[in-house]
Amino acid sequence: MKRKVLIIYTGGTIGMEKDYETNSLRAFDFNHIFNKIPEMNLLECEVSVHQFSEPLDSSDVGPEEWKEIAQLIEENYHLFDGFLILHGTDTMAYTASALSFMLKNLRKPVILTGSQLPIGDLRTDAKENLLTSLYYASLYQNDEAVVQEVALYFEYKLLRGNRCLKYSAENFDAFISPNYPILGESGVHLKVEETMLYRTPHQEDFSVDLHLNDSILLWRIFPGINLESLPQIPKIKVLILQVFGSGTIFSNKKTEEVLQKIRNNGTEIVVISQCVSGGISIGKYNNSNIFKKIGAISGHDITAESALAKAMHLIDNPNYSGDFAENFKKNLRGEISEIEE
Repeated sequence: MKRKVLIIYTGGTIGMEKDYETNSLRAFDFNHIFNKIPEMNLLECEVSVHQFSEPLDSSDVGPEEWKEIAQLIEENYHLFDGFLILHGTDTMAYTASALSFMLKNLRKPVILTGSQLPIGDLRTDAKENLLTSLYYASLYQNDEAVVQEVALYFEYKLLRGNRCLKYSAENFDAFISPNYPILGESGVHLKVEETMLYRTPHQEDFSVDLHLNDSILLWRIFPGINLESLPQIPKIKVLILQVFGSGTIFSNKKTEEVLQKIRNNGTEIVVISQCVSGGISIGKYNNSNIFKKIGAISGHDITAESALAKAMHLIDNPNYSGDFAENFKKNLRGEISEIEE
């Protein structure tokens, strides 16, 4: 039985080709992808293509585009066995994170991929990324999808979408998952780490929750920062503070006063680490206890991309019982590790 996969082409380098008259890159009609990669005809899956009316640079992909992708998956969920989203690399981890929260009780693969070089380049990474992503998007065992989550495939590795980040603008191996093992690896054999795969604990049917709220700000703390400017920003629902190491910040009365003033204004404060690997451990050092005093929320080992997407999804979302802090602390889609503080 041939599995059916829908490719959703949003834009990005993977869909570019060189215009030799101008020597610049331009998007090509992705419906002609079989002409670019004839090897696709050898795959044991049926491929259909939906492309955005105007291919977008990934820097132009945000909440409205996330909703468009989620709606496309919702409309086609029962028509296809898997979904492959082709996307520019710069914001791919944000999109993957957002979709992981918007797609509830997902039981089919949703894979994102892209490339560092255009598909027509001699040394392109686009062909391998695309072909192997299609394998993962159509991989079934005993009539059940092997991957049942939003994942990102790049340079021979399958990663959890809400656990990864782009760390290189030049290497083919551009994405890492610093706090969670890889889900699979492509070599001579296509490997899957089955114990690492996410499975929804709920029995409910698949559904899409398009709720996103942009009343949010990410602020990176640095030595010498003037914290007095923080309360002067327009009132927001959630402030994500990216602090030092495992959760430290300047130890003085003024810092506590400023952060408490923000909390008193009704803003939730989420604390995440500036470190790529590891996470927040409030109480490990004395300079982290301030966050316990003001009632800040620990982001544990969540990535900045995932923290932003999760917060946007949870702010004033009527589809969740409990308050924002209670829900943010939960491991909703495998985005955080179970860490005891």
